[in-house]
Amino acid sequence: MGGCFSDVKGAKEAVGGVNQKATNNNNDAVDFFYTSQGFQPLFTRVELSFSASDLLDMDITSKSDPMLVVYAKKGGGKLEELGRTEVITNCLNPEWIEKINMAFHFEIVQPLVFQVYDIDTTYHGVSTKESSKSESILVDQEKTTLDQTHKQILLSKSKTLKLKDQDFIGEASCNLSEIVTKQNRSLTLKLQSKRENTVQRNLGSVTIHAEETVASRNVVKISFRCSRLDNKDVFSKSDPFLRVSRMVETGGSIPICKTEVIDNNLNPKWNPVSLNFQQFGSKETPLVIECFDFNRSGNHAFIGKMQKSIADLEKLYNERKGANFVVPSKRRGQDKILKSQLFVDQYIEKEQFSFIDYISSGFDLNFMVAIDFTASNGNPQQPDSLHYINASGRLNAYQKAIMEVGEVIQFYDSDKMFPAWGFGGTVQSGALSHCFNLNGGAPGCSEVEGVEGIMDAYASALHTVRLSGPTLFGPVINMAAQMATESLSSYNSTKYYVLLIITDGIVTDLQESINAVVNASDLPLSILIVGVGGADFSGMEVLDADSGPRLRSSTGRVAARDIVQFVPMREVQRGQISVVQALLEELPDQFLSFMRSRDIKPIPSNFS
Repeated sequence: MGGCFSDVKGAKEAVGGVNQKATNNNNDAVDFFYTSQGFQPLFTRVELSFSASDLLDMDITSKSDPMLVVYAKKGGGKLEELGRTEVITNCLNPEWIEKINMAFHFEIVQPLVFQVYDIDTTYHGVSTKESSKSESILVDQEKTTLDQTHKQILLSKSKTLKLKDQDFIGEASCNLSEIVTKQNRSLTLKLQSKRENTVQRNLGSVTIHAEETVASRNVVKISFRCSRLDNKDVFSKSDPFLRVSRMVETGGSIPICKTEVIDNNLNPKWNPVSLNFQQFGSKETPLVIECFDFNRSGNHAFIGKMQKSIADLEKLYNERKGANFVVPSKRRGQDKILKSQLFVDQYIEKEQFSFIDYISSGFDLNFMVAIDFTASNGNPQQPDSLHYINASGRLNAYQKAIMEVGEVIQFYDSDKMFPAWGFGGTVQSGALSHCFNLNGGAPGCSEVEGVEGIMDAYASALHTVRLSGPTLFGPVINMAAQMATESLSSYNSTKYYVLLIITDGIVTDLQESINAVVNASDLPLSILIVGVGGADFSGMEVLDADSGPRLRSSTGRVAARDIVQFVPMREVQRGQISVVQALLEELPDQFLSFMRSRDIKPIPSNFS
């Protein structure tokens, strides 16, 4: 956005939002905090640990000395080494101590390769006494600690080993999402030989375990209120908002949260904000709370400030007292104490779970697809049609979107049975339908098996469905919402639905679509929309609502949360980011906002 806003409401949303998202922290202050600390909001750090069992013995007079190497598989099959474990001597069932840290990106597929070697190279530069002592420590698998000096010796040596000089035992591969979605986040894979057409021997197996590296799961939910604020406006009252920053050792501060702007009010009460312990460090860490009067120019008028810790704010809440704002003076001890006061109306500490916590304990993302069969796509038999299926195997825009999104989502859906619909087409009965089963099945039989099942049903439907129109989203959104409602009504449901709509045209029933989205906004449902072709997609931007206020239905109901993400294919193709990355970047937050709004927790029996 570049910080430019065409109206006051848009500018206020940039400050803290007149309509904040459910997380309360999706604003520029929090983005700045994460960036300044080296964190990227779109991924989670995970730590991988490894063990192996029944490894093939490559030595004659003793057992193998195994080491594991981890690779990320890039485009074209190129392997990029992420790290390697220490060497464990004389052992066929190793439990390596060295961990590999990496970023888990929900929105992309992350293929990994694990290779196990029997190390034959001696550790040059390590005395016999040191080697003997280290080996005795490593061989004893019952020990839980390792002397750091000897560990570092072995690790430093393992990093310099030339793999071509070692005996290759076997390799295994998987996607990172396959590990984190498993119960207890552990996956066991059989080792395979690199050579094709060789007699397969039992090379052993490797087990990978993933742990999310979270400093603390505890969050504090706080509601602020002020009284008797100084008025900074001439013809009206101030439009106040609060900014909370964390003090750092260098003497500066890092903003970690902002409230929304309250219009024309000297006694404002803001929506609750949530702060996690990673943001403020500890309950005793000094925080700076500043109050400003919003100005559309961006030069907000300073009202006052104070320094309080989380512990101080908790005390204000318990004692039902207010704290006075001050205006700092350059002269020591001469700060101006204002009559304006800050109150804490709500203070709640609670445990907040992550996206990985849910999916690893058994929660599913149920994938659904709806495809545009309106006539504006062009005759599917002609090469200029958006529905044209190339005999050479080159994917059209619809196929590309299905494959890219489906390849990611499928790992989070345990049964891989996906409802698939079409809309805007005339079916075999001669009736125009705005929600028909892509597989030609009877009502209630919309599921196909896997991403390939969607692709096959789509290709088949192009031969039986006549492209018609207009472009209506309401019926397919309502169908998805009905399934989400039925799931929600079932006991202890662990399903969250993701509807992918692929379309080429301007939505005709915009208000009806808005109504459907608003009605579905408190359901376990997210809607992804891909625009293909060169049409005007301004209506889709309205549904997305990322750059404006939350959607409001024709009856005046405001959406409970943002559940729509829209991406035009043409803009993605001009950039470096893929369709799936652009589409799915908000999905984990949308998932979490629903779970937290309903106070739904991961399944305890499987949560660790």
